[in-house]
Amino acid sequence: MIKTFDFDKEYGIVLEGGGAKGAYQIGVWKALLECKIKIKGVSGVSVGAINGALMCMGDYEAAEEMWKNITYSDIMNVNDKQMQCLMKKDLKNLDLKSLTKDTTRIISEKGIDVTPLKQLLQEKIDVEKIKKSPLEFVFGTFLVNKLKEVEITAQELEEDSLKDYLLASSLLPTFKNEKLNGQRFLDGGMFNNVPVDMLVNRGYKHIIVIRIFGLGLQKNVKIPEDVHITQISPKAQLGGMLEFNPEKSKRNIDLGYFDGLRCFRSLNGKIYYMDIHLSEEEAINRFIHVNEAVKMALLEYYKLDYGNTEVYTRRFLEGVCQNLAGSLKLQKDWTYEELYISLLELSAKTLHIPKFAVYTEEELINRIRLHYERSQKKGFEISLFLTLIIKLVIFR
Repeated sequence: MIKTFDFDKEYGIVLEGGGAKGAYQIGVWKALLECKIKIKGVSGVSVGAINGALMCMGDYEAAEEMWKNITYSDIMNVNDKQMQCLMKKDLKNLDLKSLTKDTTRIISEKGIDVTPLKQLLQEKIDVEKIKKSPLEFVFGTFLVNKLKEVEITAQELEEDSLKDYLLASSLLPTFKNEKLNGQRFLDGGMFNNVPVDMLVNRGYKHIIVIRIFGLGLQKNVKIPEDVHITQISPKAQLGGMLEFNPEKSKRNIDLGYFDGLRCFRSLNGKIYYMDIHLSEEEAINRFIHVNEAVKMALLEYYKLDYGNTEVYTRRFLEGVCQNLAGSLKLQKDWTYEELYISLLELSAKTLHIPKFAVYTEEELINRIRLHYERSQKKGFEISLFLTLIIKLVIFR
């Protein structure tokens, strides 16, 4: 049974904090726009608050351009080349003298100088657009003086303070912390990094939570029975919270976009994005019509008796398929559709087929066949097990 997304409802979007990982949220936003999801409001903390502001401004292209070109020095007063070497653990090209000097400066200034982030917010955030946005926008920070969370509704703030509070929501403990109106604030994600409660408390019934797994506490929120939560989250690692480099941002935007499409368009697959949905009967037929030579080879691989031709097909479906499911570590209640999809994904991954595309069954099988033929011509070695899997999906 395909679980279809309800496009008739209005949704609230929850944006988790997580620094540089926030590029993923921009990709999901692209999918939200493309699929014409109705958005009523946004809540966020830290980078989620900044991305929430960008969403309210409504200019996706500008937000994407910003994220695709963002560097370490756009956020912190650091040397981009030095930071790149640090992130890659490239000690050979690291200027240790300069690093020592920078470390001493950070210690003396009691944190990393984020003047560049403040300048970035001044340049990129259009307060007037946010004020006039049809989207309700609420975000959080932490008031250090009183040790309490602070929820801020953007439309209720005075125009000249919105950017300051967005900065306050993004101040990680490692960042230099300056007072705002005589008070100190800390990153809103440290004590409520997934601010679902901000929308639940405002009466939202349909909520999409975009996870990026940043550092911070996830508050235990009691979700009412009439509130429906949809979560979109990456299965791949997004990198470090301070890994602000264009290459990583572009990749994470792509990942967020296709993960969003997987959710909204009910695509199949865990690694790839497949517009394939089969009934159990259809999936079983995919295995029944496997090339006879491949069937024999798999029966031999798993040392299963196939001498009695009357039970040949049944032995393959129950014996080989059961063993394949075990080899792929599927759950005990696996279905033939799940097994078939898993074999397609394993074949595609083995042959290094690009994953950022939406494939139909025919498109993916043709791509697997083409890559397999090329690999054979070039003499690439593939294990017997993987070769049999690839042949199973391409020879029918």
